[in-house]
Amino acid sequence: MAKVFNAPELKTLATEQQSPQCSNCANHNFSCWETILSTFDRDAIQMVGTLQVPNAEDNWDEYHPDGTDQWSPNAPIAVKFHPYNSSDIYQCQTCRTVYLRYTEYGGYYVDERIRVVKPELIVNLD
Repeated sequence: MAKVFNAPELKTLATEQQSPQCSNCANHNFSCWETILSTFDRDAIQMVGTLQVPNAEDNWDEYHPDGTDQWSPNAPIAVKFHPYNSSDIYQCQTCRTVYLRYTEYGGYYVDERIRVVKPELIVNLD
């Protein structure tokens, strides 16, 4: 079973990221939720945890106090809100860049989405 991270733990992990990024991470700007492109080497990132709390009640609410939306690069990362509460945490094995991934299930499609974790955007609402 994957380790369930809270906001402070995610922030600590995200501060391990190195600069500059490796070429795989640097060539893809996932600053907001994006479809995982076929040019991104998924094998270079490894799942290290999750934000999905077992047996938690579904929460489809989003957290955007400053008028952002899910697609905004400066949208807060609020781990108890959608889509973060449905996300797993991945880390690049080369440059330590941290990503969140979740799968969007639409009426006629399945879309794997990814977003890079910027520590300054993580909000702790506990």
